[in-house]
Amino acid sequence: MLLEVKAASVDFGRISAIRNVSINVEEGSVVTIIGGNGAGKSTTLRAISGLAKLSAGEILFEGERIDHLPPDKIVGKGIAHVPEGRRVFPDLTVEENLRTGAFLRRDKDAVETDLTAVFKRFPRLKERRGQRAKTMSGGEQQMLAIGRALMAKPRVLLMDEPSMGLAPVIVEEIAKIIEEIHAQGVTVVLVEQNAELALELADYAYVLETGDLALEGPAKELHDNEHVRAAYLGI
Repeated sequence: MLLEVKAASVDFGRISAIRNVSINVEEGSVVTIIGGNGAGKSTTLRAISGLAKLSAGEILFEGERIDHLPPDKIVGKGIAHVPEGRRVFPDLTVEENLRTGAFLRRDKDAVETDLTAVFKRFPRLKERRGQRAKTMSGGEQQMLAIGRALMAKPRVLLMDEPSMGLAPVIVEEIAKIIEEIHAQGVTVVLVEQNAELALELADYAYVLETGDLALEGPAKELHDNEHVRAAYLGI
């Protein structure tokens, strides 16, 4: 198993964000975590990337515990995070934002090759490479956040609500980008409130409800689950 979250709990003061959550991510898969607001989805990703500390449980990457490591060390091991709300550096240019994603890398020639690949995947970023990130649209900033994460050359890409606040046509474009990234061998862990989109893209799915793991199973099976259809798909 490439990535394992084992009986993980995260507390913020007296508030328990997630409780006893276990998630397995096989290499080469797309795993999604769905649920309503406050379910603990983002907290789970933040725990994996070292931004939220566990109060119980453990997280393993290739069998090695990583929950005690700082975020930069986790990135160095091959786990990159596209945070909720994009969180690009607003006063840096597009190219400068992208290069921050490769900050830990020392393979300079490969970094230039990967930058060229990001520009090929996202032509709009190439067109705006000298433009400040804060002047871009929400969809363009989302592409920039994804491109920045790819510059870290990740084996696992954590994506937190990539479709949030975007027009339907841009959501479709983001979905295609996720499929392309996966097709190139990157394992994806996707958090989404758009459950329909998430279950279409994923191989396996987990449902969090108020911090607890409520359901799990193959994405196609959960798509047909009566509770999921009623609670998250509006069917």
